[in-house]
Amino acid sequence: MIRDSSSNQTVLDFYLPFGGELNPENRWVLLSGKIPWDALGSVYNNSISSRMGAPATPSRIVIGAMIIKHMKKLSDDEVIEDIRENPYYQYFLGFEDFQYRTVFVPSLFVEIRKRLGMERIQKINELFLSKIDAQDDEYDPPEPGNSGSEKTSRDLVDSTGDQEVEAVVDDPEEVRRGMLIIDATVAPSDIRYPTDVDLLNTAREKAEGLIDALWKPEAVGVKPRTYRQVARKKYLAFTHQRKPGKQKIRKATGQQLGYLGRDLDHIKHLLDEQSGGIFSKTFPLSFRQQKILWIISELYRQQKLMYDHRTNAIENRIVSIAQPYVRPIVRGKAGKRTEFGAKISGVVIDGKVYLDNLNWDAYNESSDLKPAVEKYKERLGFYPESVNADKIYWNRENRQYLKEKNISLYGGAPLGRPKKQDELSSEEKREHREKSKRRNWIEGKFGEGKRRYGLGLVMAKTKQTSESWIAMVIFVMNIARVWRDIFLAHFSGSLNGFFRHIRLKLCGELSIKANSFTHTQLWSPAA
Repeated sequence: MIRDSSSNQTVLDFYLPFGGELNPENRWVLLSGKIPWDALGSVYNNSISSRMGAPATPSRIVIGAMIIKHMKKLSDDEVIEDIRENPYYQYFLGFEDFQYRTVFVPSLFVEIRKRLGMERIQKINELFLSKIDAQDDEYDPPEPGNSGSEKTSRDLVDSTGDQEVEAVVDDPEEVRRGMLIIDATVAPSDIRYPTDVDLLNTAREKAEGLIDALWKPEAVGVKPRTYRQVARKKYLAFTHQRKPGKQKIRKATGQQLGYLGRDLDHIKHLLDEQSGGIFSKTFPLSFRQQKILWIISELYRQQKLMYDHRTNAIENRIVSIAQPYVRPIVRGKAGKRTEFGAKISGVVIDGKVYLDNLNWDAYNESSDLKPAVEKYKERLGFYPESVNADKIYWNRENRQYLKEKNISLYGGAPLGRPKKQDELSSEEKREHREKSKRRNWIEGKFGEGKRRYGLGLVMAKTKQTSESWIAMVIFVMNIARVWRDIFLAHFSGSLNGFFRHIRLKLCGELSIKANSFTHTQLWSPAA
């Protein structure tokens, strides 16, 4: 059941039992006034019944706690404790007075990620950006003589500030404004680095656990022999080798495949002997155990096929038993040739970040360019003037599409033999450097998300919660941009006040010296 209240609050009304008052210039206080809590809460409350069920945690507390978690890069437990200790956090969450109790149990974060989901968080992100743009427009009124509905010459200037774009105001289809910067990256999942021997050993241990759960002495008789102690010793003997060669790796893989295959056969026979097998209404395995059985069976099939054919590649390869949806994605970058996680396609529009696509399979990101351009038009009402992307996006199909839409390739080299560096003019070299700088914007955004907000290691354990984690990081990155604007505004104000104080002080001292100098000149004996 929904239990929300108005988000209107003032700093003076916040009660502190230990005396004093909150600083109205604090960053969390200022940021709380920038976020449209009621609008964001309406998206969250769509998943909650308005009449049935126990009263739910207010949407502002839920969304605010997620923001604090990623802004400060804290664990679920640390977020709850920090909120309980910090009055500014509690004000940010909408409390009217300081409270010593916990806002909710840390395990509720998992349910919040499931309830929100990636699509709702994306809606919250776009709604937040639209509200922020509306707030900025309130402080930037149109020039005298132009109504708000008319497009001024400033409106037709590219957001990069380069030059004015020729556009037909009467026909919105002909308007081309702004730049779309697009790129793809991988958000690594929190899994152990996968090797074939480690995966097979873990699968063998899971299979032995299923045999223990299925075996019943009174119904089946003698317990199947699994050789688990021998298999464990052989695995440990392999892991203690510092740098095993290919032959030793292949031998250890074959051993673990043999033990796992034997265990899977035992599980099959035990299921057949108990109450009609897999088609029985009283199936002896729980849903969780059935899922584990399916995963280790598919892992055995893949590893056996690669072992027999002496290959290391197979379609939909499982690299984690706990997270079987994770796939290896070859990136070819220094230090990280292969990453294991979701591949995401992000775009930057005028400094704002959007998540356009998320896929757990390795795919060619050039297919994301057309949908990104169309989403740009849905968001802003017009197509971009230019698109800046890596060379993998500049295939013939995308070039033809952009040509039909009258969109320039900002950063795309022309087809044919590339010019040598000596053949380039100084103007072309300068333009090439400028294009490279523009692409660095989205690279910097990805790096910011990975270093500071948790995109570099997704700690969620399911597919749905991992997608929510990634979408929330993108949302928090846009909030951090507003945070930096607040900080810079107050820093510049403080800096201006400091220089004004120094200037007045210097002017006062100079005035005193001038007066004393004049007095000395007038009354000195030499005068």
